[in-house]
Amino acid sequence: MNQTIAEKIANAVLYEGYILYPYRPSALKNQQRFNFGVLLPPLYSAAQPGAESWLMQTECLALGAANTTLEVKSRFLHLRERATNTPNGLRWQEAAEREMVAPSLRLRELGERPQRWPFFFPAARETEFLRDERGGITGEILRKQAALEATVELRLADCGVRTERGQLFRLTVRVSNQTPFENAIYRSRDEALLYSLVSTHTILRVRGGEFISLLDPPAQFREEAAACYNFGAWPALVGEEGARDTLLLSPIILYDYPQIAPESAGDFFDGAEIDEMLTLRVLTLTEKERQEARDGDARAREILERTEALPAEQLMKLHGALRGMRRSGRQ
Repeated sequence: MNQTIAEKIANAVLYEGYILYPYRPSALKNQQRFNFGVLLPPLYSAAQPGAESWLMQTECLALGAANTTLEVKSRFLHLRERATNTPNGLRWQEAAEREMVAPSLRLRELGERPQRWPFFFPAARETEFLRDERGGITGEILRKQAALEATVELRLADCGVRTERGQLFRLTVRVSNQTPFENAIYRSRDEALLYSLVSTHTILRVRGGEFISLLDPPAQFREEAAACYNFGAWPALVGEEGARDTLLLSPIILYDYPQIAPESAGDFFDGAEIDEMLTLRVLTLTEKERQEARDGDARAREILERTEALPAEQLMKLHGALRGMRRSGRQ
C-alpha cells in the first residue's frame, strides 16, 4: 500500500508543470518549462550565472541496525526534441520517463564504504510518418534525443545516538548530471534541457528500520535533524499516515504524507488541486486551440479527451470537498 501511494505522489511530482493550461505549445507559459528538479549539464550550469544546478543533495535520518536494508530508485524525465514536417509544423520538447534502480544493500555495507552508481541512456532518433485517410503520407514527425550520463551516490554516517528502536544514521543521497555539453556559454537553455535530468526525484525504502521526519522530528532528534543539509531535493514521508518505511526526496517541498485528491479524474500537471477550475477552462477552449494542443503533445491530447468525456456526476464530485475537520475545543 505504501509503495502504491508513494508512486502516485512521485508521478505527480514527475509531471508537475509538464504542460500547463491552455495546454498549447504556443502559450507563453509553455515556452519556459520544467522549473522543478532540473539538473543541467555541469558545463552549462557553470557557464550561465543563475542557472539551475547540475547536482542535488538530500540528507535524512533513519533508525535501524547493521542488517537494515535500503532500496533506492531515482526517476526523472529525459527530453526529446520533436519537429513536425507539415505546412503548420510545430517544434516541441516531449519527455520519456527514466529511472535508475540501485541494488538493495544493507546499512552495514553502506557504512563501510560509500556507494556510487553511474548510469547512461544513449542518444536516439526516430521518424514517424503522418498519413491521410487514404494512407498517403502527408508529413513526418522527427524525434531526436541526446545521450545522458548521471550518477547516484550514497553515504551513511553514524549519529552516535542509540534508542530502543535502533541506531540513528544520517543518510546522504546525491544525484548529479555528468553529461558532456560543449560550447556551453553559447548555447540556449532549451538546448541544455535536452542534455538534462528533469523533474528529478528519488524514492527510498527501508526494511527493518524507519525514517525520521525532518519537518516534525521527535524532540530527541531535533538537533540531528537541524544539521541535515539539503539542496535541490527535500525529504517527505509518504504512504499511509504514520508509516515510516518510505521517503520521497522531492524537488518540491512537501508536507509528510501528501495525498492525491480522490475526486481527481486524472493528471492536469498542476499540483494545486484545482481540477474543477481546469476542467471548466478546458471545456471553453476553441476547436482551434484544442487542435493545437492535440497536435503538440500526446499528454495534452489525453487531457482533452478525458475532459470532453467526463460525465456530469464526476464533474459534480469536483465541486468542493471538506477534509481534515476536527472538533473544536471551544464550547
